[in-house]
Amino acid sequence: MTGLFLVPTPIGNLDDITRRAVAVLSGVDTVLAEDTRKTSFLLKHLEIEKKIISHHKFNEHSSLDSLIERMKKGESFALVSDAGTPAVSDPGFLLVRACIENGINVECLPGATAFVPALVVSGLPNDRFCFEGFLPAKKGRQKRLNALAGESRTMIFYESPHRLVKLLSQLSGIMGPDRKASVSRELTKIYEETIRGSLAELSEHFLSKAPKGEFVVVVAGKK
Repeated sequence: MTGLFLVPTPIGNLDDITRRAVAVLSGVDTVLAEDTRKTSFLLKHLEIEKKIISHHKFNEHSSLDSLIERMKKGESFALVSDAGTPAVSDPGFLLVRACIENGINVECLPGATAFVPALVVSGLPNDRFCFEGFLPAKKGRQKRLNALAGESRTMIFYESPHRLVKLLSQLSGIMGPDRKASVSRELTKIYEETIRGSLAELSEHFLSKAPKGEFVVVVAGKK
């Protein structure tokens, strides 16, 4: 076992870990973690003892060269994010690219990711869709939304609880208050919930009920 392995981790329910993911986490030399505390909890639950080092958006540039050199010498690493598939709206892209450029083996295991179940349960067309992830918090946010005004495919966004109402309001203003959408939160967890309706209805719902948890917003494309 050599090179880099991207290992999806549960987005909520720890039983969603795959047998292959457990085998890889057990077999690599080191685990690269977005948050070492969360990964330590997961590994303890899986009864895996492994060296864990931090790899997140604040240090991924500075640590690239040393990780590449270690993998060239034969070490193996598993990259995990806090939840879901690494490099999907999480750190990972830079390391994957560097590995490819240096001829290092890269494998990504299939597994948990939040946007797929949210898309499927939205009731909106899922044969063609575009994944937008997190929009810019400030600079470039309005420009990105304006560019999506004519998008005909179903659109998927990730959003934090304190910006959810703002996103729904912005989408309503740009795409129209009657545009169909759904909002899923806390997927696979105890308080999992999906609310469906128009953008106006969803905005009203979360104005009256403070958003809590992690959110996936799915919006119908323009007809």
